[in-house]
Amino acid sequence: MATHRTRRRPWRGALLVLALGVLLGSCATTPGGDPTPSEPPPTSAAPTPSPTPPATAEPRPTTAYFVVDTRAGLRLARDVGPGSATDPVQAAVERMIEGPADPDYTTSWNPETEVLGVTRDGTTLVVDLSAEARTASVGSEGAALMIQQLVHTASEAAEEPGAGVLLTIDGAPAGELWGAVTWDEPVTRADPLDVRLLVQIDVPVEGATTTSPVTVSGEAAVFEANLLWRVVDLAGTEIASGFATTAEGQTFAPYSFTVELPAGTYQVVITEDDPSGGAAGEPMTDSRTITVG
Repeated sequence: MATHRTRRRPWRGALLVLALGVLLGSCATTPGGDPTPSEPPPTSAAPTPSPTPPATAEPRPTTAYFVVDTRAGLRLARDVGPGSATDPVQAAVERMIEGPADPDYTTSWNPETEVLGVTRDGTTLVVDLSAEARTASVGSEGAALMIQQLVHTASEAAEEPGAGVLLTIDGAPAGELWGAVTWDEPVTRADPLDVRLLVQIDVPVEGATTTSPVTVSGEAAVFEANLLWRVVDLAGTEIASGFATTAEGQTFAPYSFTVELPAGTYQVVITEDDPSGGAAGEPMTDSRTITVG
């Protein structure tokens, strides 16, 4: 019986080996046996955004105290002005010496006086002025109020109402001043009921241009927390009036009121209530002249 043999085709095996080699070459393995994916093509790095510069804080308003004559004698009135980039205490004292924007206020400090520096000695603010500070034409009442004027101005600018203030002149203790007082140790604020104007407008400031409605705010120490107000035009004709209630429980309490006004120039006047009917003297007032656009 004849035997048939199947003839091998060697080219088929070669093709199988070649295909297996290609497959293994295109899929490398990690030591754990898992295929390693192909790396993505390189990309350009995204630009790093520039850091946003911190916002620059607006300088807070420069507040100085000035003098006004009232039924109770000379009193201190607060006047809020534009902010300054310099030391706040120095800026406030310079403004106090320069003089007020409100024509109802005044100051006895010699306008030629220079602020030579402001330093701290513990809890005391030391204000050094030039020799011109020794020149002032005031009596004992005015001299005492000049001291309180500087004390109130410096301590408010420092946001330390309880701080003591010491005046030096050309670096030395002031000593005797204006032929009426001696200032050789730190002085703190006197009782505000004894030295401050009892009704005070802080906003708007004198000469401000604003829009309607106009919001008026400030501080007052008034009978039963009742503050009277009115608005007059330049001819003195009353345009609007009303009253505001101050917050209770404080010596000087905040108040605020709003009034609609047509375009024009006006004077806003606030007045303490007078339960005595004039027996206590003319009520204390404060005013601001403003323009409504």
